[in-house]
Amino acid sequence: MQVTDVVVIGSGIGGLSCAAVLARYGFDVIVCESHSIAGGAAHAFERNGFKFDSGPSLYSGLSYSPSANPLRQVLDAIGSELPCVTYDTWGCCVPEGDFDTSVGAEQFCEVLMKFRGHDAVAEWQELQRIMEPFASAATSIPPAALRFDLGAARTVGPFIPSLTKNLANIIKLTGPFSRIMDGVVKDPFTRNWLNLLCFLLSGLPADGTSAAEVGFMFADWYRPDAILEYPIGGSGALVDTLVQGLERHGGKLMLGAHVEEVLVEGNRAVGVRLRDRQEIRARRAVISNASVWDTLKLLPEKAVPKQYRAKRQATPECDSFMHLHLGIDAQGLQSNLRCHYIVVNDWELGITAPQNVVVISIPSVLDPSLAPPGKHVIHVYTPGNEPYSIWQGMDRRNQEYAEKKRSRAEVMWQALERIIPDIRSRCEVTLVGTPLTHERYLRRHQGSYGPAIQAGSGMFPGPSTSLAGLMCCGDSTFPGIGLPAVAASGLIAANTLAPLNKHLAMLQDIKCI
Repeated sequence: MQVTDVVVIGSGIGGLSCAAVLARYGFDVIVCESHSIAGGAAHAFERNGFKFDSGPSLYSGLSYSPSANPLRQVLDAIGSELPCVTYDTWGCCVPEGDFDTSVGAEQFCEVLMKFRGHDAVAEWQELQRIMEPFASAATSIPPAALRFDLGAARTVGPFIPSLTKNLANIIKLTGPFSRIMDGVVKDPFTRNWLNLLCFLLSGLPADGTSAAEVGFMFADWYRPDAILEYPIGGSGALVDTLVQGLERHGGKLMLGAHVEEVLVEGNRAVGVRLRDRQEIRARRAVISNASVWDTLKLLPEKAVPKQYRAKRQATPECDSFMHLHLGIDAQGLQSNLRCHYIVVNDWELGITAPQNVVVISIPSVLDPSLAPPGKHVIHVYTPGNEPYSIWQGMDRRNQEYAEKKRSRAEVMWQALERIIPDIRSRCEVTLVGTPLTHERYLRRHQGSYGPAIQAGSGMFPGPSTSLAGLMCCGDSTFPGIGLPAVAASGLIAANTLAPLNKHLAMLQDIKCI
């Protein structure tokens, strides 16, 4: 039996952010990770010299500080740097045609002028004007200042003037972005575009995505001199940086440490039991970075009230993913290949329709170290729009599963052929992932992207639970889905446990106050 201050279940970005910040505060922390690789949905892996991202591929707000991105604030808090390469343009293939678009305030107006004309440009410019105060409101409090206890009055206090100034807009940010969009944007192409951006942010269209998320995006993507970034070394470099920060501050990561059960004594979570029967006791807290559904599976039946369990179990969920990981021969490819492409097959189907949106990432365009010389690494995925139900109960070892993988991957091949027509003849490594892959390797309930909580009709819960000693972070807690959000959730959970004086000192160290 080991004894520590805090046990964190899962080494996703939320769990690592939480654990590293807790270690920085002086807590003894142990992170238990079931997989042999850290990082959760953001882990990286290697095949035949090709280094693949398993999940996220689009980053911003990491290469400079101070930054509104909570993940950058985590890195600042633990004293870690993450070298990035920057860019500003990605490719789009939509029913209206193919085009390149850039972050920044003006370039999308050129796209709109080409496809839709002056009226659409005027609407977009009006939306930008209206979103300015919402963007200011969304970034008026640094996530590093948030905590879910009475101490928040002190840590948020320095930002009260900004809060007061933006109060009306902050209230509106809690609702869906569609309430803002519907009052301004009538052009169907622009509405489709905004629904696409919302879907990529949250897994939901504009009527389910919070205005706060879109406000944050406008503050980051549509400001002058905006840039996008890619960590040198890929998502694995980000994970390694968080792990190194954790260990530098005295924390510990245990790989291959599958948590079977949260230990409960006297109506309090007191530790965890691993699959090998080892127990790790926690003096202060157990923090679960698993999804809401997977966390419930770890709790003894009577550990939480039936009503609490039923409510959490009924949390609506996003669909899962299909993945295509390719290592290819890059000889003779066009020199202007983009790092990212977004393909939309049919606007009329709806942005969340199965296999309607495909994302293509070719990060070796920016970071050649990810592939052998003369090669490229490619990750194609359907972002949270693959139904689990059509895979449920299948045997991953039989021919039926192999055939379904082949047929359901076809939409990704076809999307990629719009960029690289002879892609199938170039492949040296070909890997296909399904919702069952997500479920097995990421320990994700039904391989889900995460909760599908509609803005305006529900709220992501904070880090506390109905069981004393048990807290949560990750995409099932406030503020929700996505890398910045889960990093913020880890920060908030760590801050809520931290002594107020240490939290205030951290905010001074990272120049938030």
